[in-house]
Amino acid sequence: MAGTPGAVSDQRVSDGFRWRQLAIGVVCMVMIANLQYGWTFFVPDIQHKFGWDRSAIQWAFTLFVLFETWLVPVEAWFVDKYGPQRVVILSGILCALGWVINSYADSLGMFYLGQILAGIGAGGVYGTCVGNALKWFPDKRGLAAGITAAGFGAGAALTVAPIQWMIGTHGFQSAFFYFGLGQGIIVVIFALLMASPKPGQVPAGNTNQNVIQTSRNYAPTEVLRQPIFWLMYAMFVMVGAGGLMATANLKPIAADWGIDNVPVSLMGLSMTAITFAATLDRVLNGLTRPFFGWVSDRIGRENTMFVAFGLEGLGIYLLHIWGHDPVWFVILSGCVFFAWGEIYSLFPSTCTDTFGSKFAATNAGLLYTAKGTAALIVPFANTLQQQTGSWDMVLMIAAAANVVASVLAIGVLKPWRAGVVRQNGLQGDRVLA
Repeated sequence: MAGTPGAVSDQRVSDGFRWRQLAIGVVCMVMIANLQYGWTFFVPDIQHKFGWDRSAIQWAFTLFVLFETWLVPVEAWFVDKYGPQRVVILSGILCALGWVINSYADSLGMFYLGQILAGIGAGGVYGTCVGNALKWFPDKRGLAAGITAAGFGAGAALTVAPIQWMIGTHGFQSAFFYFGLGQGIIVVIFALLMASPKPGQVPAGNTNQNVIQTSRNYAPTEVLRQPIFWLMYAMFVMVGAGGLMATANLKPIAADWGIDNVPVSLMGLSMTAITFAATLDRVLNGLTRPFFGWVSDRIGRENTMFVAFGLEGLGIYLLHIWGHDPVWFVILSGCVFFAWGEIYSLFPSTCTDTFGSKFAATNAGLLYTAKGTAALIVPFANTLQQQTGSWDMVLMIAAAANVVASVLAIGVLKPWRAGVVRQNGLQGDRVLA
């Protein structure tokens, strides 16, 4: 029967089946969101309890992101070969195990181990769900990748207040244990419902002339030999580093500026500045992914990058100027996250447009490792802050990197990628060997 997981069929499945598969991926992404975006709430309590240096604690976050990203190509290879279910089931177990270990950790080494296991699990879920979205929706690649990535970007918004409440009332160890275990179990359950598309089950690619898609399927080993891949990689690092720095240090920055517990009232809501900012940031970080993905399906990937990266650079600069005011801190941090999160829809869709859909999960996974490379900068951002006594230099460097990436997108990547794709055959032309 067409659409049945595991079935080989040349008959198109219904759009409803495709959207159900996308929804399953979104649920799994929501369940792993706290592994990254919830970490900032644990850092002050870990530091208070054990007295460790903040930069040493943040190496746990860096290790999480490294193992979340750098192993995705391996995990995605298994997905492309064996399907999504096994990978996501194992990944869900590792996600739960990682935070359970954190709940018992009494040394930096144990936190590092917990974060490594959680990172491997999160990467397996993330790479599988995004890769599946790219395969199921070649006609709406930017939107589908954006909706899936939105689960990861906005999923933590639902639990910002509950996690902080549990940390405040029961301690951070309990928050690690119960949230980790619950999220992992849900991932495993939904993994059982996942399927990958078979040949003929999905429509042809995007026909918009602004969205250039290749008809050639590059093997992962070929992709690594393409200079244009490394340009995209460098741009991903430039933009990703600033967002990861903000993700890991949102509460420490607010605390250092003395505004974390200042009440803020906006849009009829009243919360402390850090709670308001964290909640708004997660929501906007999720909304930006399908929004800019949808925009890129219409005006092109690189044009969208130019606008979004430029907005992030401006947002970070203004945060540096006005962020000491609690109201502006909430507003501008939201702008930064809104202009940052779209990289997780734009880069995977651009990669698949350029290198084909057959190995979409693996090739997008190779590009996703740039997030791990960007994470290496996070501890050095803390070191720079400690050496200078302020966040000014860190924020200025992040703003400049985004402006450079914005210019590269429109001035270098756009014409270069158009030439590469046309040389290898546009979608709808003859398929090259």
